[in-house]
Amino acid sequence: MFTGLIKAKGSITAMNRRGGDVRMTVSSDALPWSEYDLGESIAVNGVCLTAVALHDNGFDTDVSVETLDVTALGNLVTGSDVNLEPAISLGARLGGHFVSGHIDCVGNVTSKSADARSIRLAIEVPAEFSRYLARKGSVCVDGVGLTINEVSGNTFESNIIPHTADVTIMGGYTVGTAVNVEVDLLARYIERLISKDRDGISIEFLKDHGYA
Repeated sequence: MFTGLIKAKGSITAMNRRGGDVRMTVSSDALPWSEYDLGESIAVNGVCLTAVALHDNGFDTDVSVETLDVTALGNLVTGSDVNLEPAISLGARLGGHFVSGHIDCVGNVTSKSADARSIRLAIEVPAEFSRYLARKGSVCVDGVGLTINEVSGNTFESNIIPHTADVTIMGGYTVGTAVNVEVDLLARYIERLISKDRDGISIEFLKDHGYA
């Protein structure tokens, strides 16, 4: 599990194709790599990956064909900057929201504008994922936990404060940038409960109890 609070920016220093998969090397001087173990879960642009080798300044990870197909990691090249977050430790402060590192879809930045000292981003997702977006709800973009300010159709808007723009790759987004999107876990489970109507749980039940 992750929090959506990025711990460091890193860069891709190697992308080696191996039988359809990719062995990717990620480097960053901002994390204590000696404290991590092989098999560690590390989110790269919000995608939960496994460290298969550790170095003094980073790690190697294998990216499967499935992950390349359903995320924006396939767009990365040597030199690309990425957001990094190691898995949360038991007992650590949870300052964001629960993030699984399992990407739901790839979205695209459709606008970027100044909003006082913040950056206002509009991100479009495939139409079938718009039902998981709600004003003031949570969403995770390239591993960054965000609050949704507005929703229109299958596009949502969020404000990126100066700190977030500085310490993540979001400050470098341009119109057309492909991003990894993970919807809120609660939205997924509510949909599942409603669709199966288990134990009498329905949309009417959720409304009556203040959940919808």
